Amino acid sequence: MATPDLKLISFTLCPYVQRAMIVLNEKNISFDVEYIDLSAPPPWFYDVSPLEKVPVLLVDEKPLFESMVICDYLDEITAGSLYPSNAFAKAQNRAWIEFGNEILNSTYDFFLTDDPKKFKHLKNILIDRFEVLEDEISNGDYFNGADFSMVDAVYAPVFRYHKSIAGYKDYGIFEDAPNVKAWGDRLLERPSVIKSVPGSYKEDLAGYFKKLDSIFSNEISEVLKIN
Repeated sequence: MATPDLKLISFTLCPYVQRAMIVLNEKNISFDVEYIDLSAPPPWFYDVSPLEKVPVLLVDEKPLFESMVICDYLDEITAGSLYPSNAFAKAQNRAWIEFGNEILNSTYDFFLTDDPKKFKHLKNILIDRFEVLEDEISNGDYFNGADFSMVDAVYAPVFRYHKSIAGYKDYGIFEDAPNVKAWGDRLLERPSVIKSVPGSYKEDLAGYFKKLDSIFSNEISEVLKIN
């Protein structure tokens, strides 16, 4: 079956877009990408994104939205799979993907909150979540062992966020999860993950943090002035 014409509608900082980009890269799928400004999207964006979010994948100009729907579609139209063949193992992977979604949501709230109590609570949630993951990491390089999987594609953007956080201030989030930290470091060195963000990512993220008025942004304000 011929691969359809694919265009990924993206935003430079979106971790959900990164998932789709990683899958596209892992499976060597030809595609185009168009970055938009989500604060002022082009008029046509509302016609292809009912939830007004990215990513959107245009498949022969027909829109597909929601990141995991896109990732699963890409997995299904190409040879091989980023999921285990065993039905239960596959379901377990999907469950841990949902766990990753919760970590990503908590990380985003950690960036945004201006409530000191909530900030402390979110930090503790993140520490706890990664400690839970610590018991699930296999002896191989990736979540399922030797082979890169859809779980890895989902968690890589999470680790990219947390590497950025630690670059500004070390909150000790991985102190009791060294295996998870090592897993994340390996993912961030993988070519498909490196290529999932534009060259401007670091500067764009710093610019985003500078615009926030949150506990996190205030705590790292002096470092942001230097960068």
